[in-house]
Amino acid sequence: MSTHVHDESAGRRLVDGFGRVASDLRVSVTDRCNLRCTYCMPAEGLDWLPKPELLTFEELTRVIGVAVELGVTSVRLTGGEPLLRRGLPELVRQIAALEPRPSIAMTTNGLGLDRLAAPLRDAGLDRVNVSLDTVDRAAFADLTRRDRLADVVAGLAAAAAAGLSPVKVNAVAMRGVNDEGVADLLQWCLDRGYELRFIEQMPLDAQHAWQRSSMVTQAEVLERLGERFTLTPTPQERGSAPAQTWLVDGGPAIVGVIASVSQPFCGACDRLRLTADGQLRSCLFARTEDDLRTPLRAGASDDELARLMMTLVAGKKAGHGIDDPTFLQPSRPMSAIGG
Repeated sequence: MSTHVHDESAGRRLVDGFGRVASDLRVSVTDRCNLRCTYCMPAEGLDWLPKPELLTFEELTRVIGVAVELGVTSVRLTGGEPLLRRGLPELVRQIAALEPRPSIAMTTNGLGLDRLAAPLRDAGLDRVNVSLDTVDRAAFADLTRRDRLADVVAGLAAAAAAGLSPVKVNAVAMRGVNDEGVADLLQWCLDRGYELRFIEQMPLDAQHAWQRSSMVTQAEVLERLGERFTLTPTPQERGSAPAQTWLVDGGPAIVGVIASVSQPFCGACDRLRLTADGQLRSCLFARTEDDLRTPLRAGASDDELARLMMTLVAGKKAGHGIDDPTFLQPSRPMSAIGG
């Protein structure tokens, strides 16, 4: 006679109607940012979320813990700028204590990373992606409206020294802004051992000023890079990774492009997003989101939270629909959704 005890939670997964399984949770810890990148938000900033609306570290860890029980294996902390959330290493420590322990990454603009890289690594952070669109100081100041390039460079160096490897650099190529310098940026990253990822500009700016005509596509980026480097596709399968990667001059260095607009990869998407105020989103471009904060604060059980998550994922659409004539940009900008 079998002694196996049936556990209702065993085998439960975050599966949508197209068979995709969500295993990567992007968690925004704040909507605030200390840069004002022209493609993201206006110079004066935005109306930030009041602090009581933000999930506490304990609430965040509880939601992440439920997601981990449902098969999430990778957690990425985002913002806004996650380093602006006070005491961030403590949140990392709480996530790292979950069983089974998910991998923990962070996307940051690098400001303050020179001080926090080692404490975050000690707390359990595994990897970091730093947003850096140009290494030209004047262009950086124009683009971000802040003369802080030296601080980002110091943050990258601290991340590498702390062992947060591979240190990845995320860059948005923009026509007439930094598209002429994509090869220079790649060389800069190669010289320092950083892994560069170019990202197509997406319609997620607060001003809703995005236009396809001004977007630099993957094909254009590759053409520019090909003028100076020999790129060959990496042999490994891409799987659900957002970036398509190429060996640079035969390797081992690689460069990637995240072509969300011109080469959508929705069919292999394994991502789920939690906003800083506790809203769950099945897609970066979703126009709806499910409120987890209210039930969380009303005393919902882990099982009830799990059911809410499973229901949201089950209704995930086939794709983001940017190419659809009826596409509408999400009402929340990127800084409020989390990358």
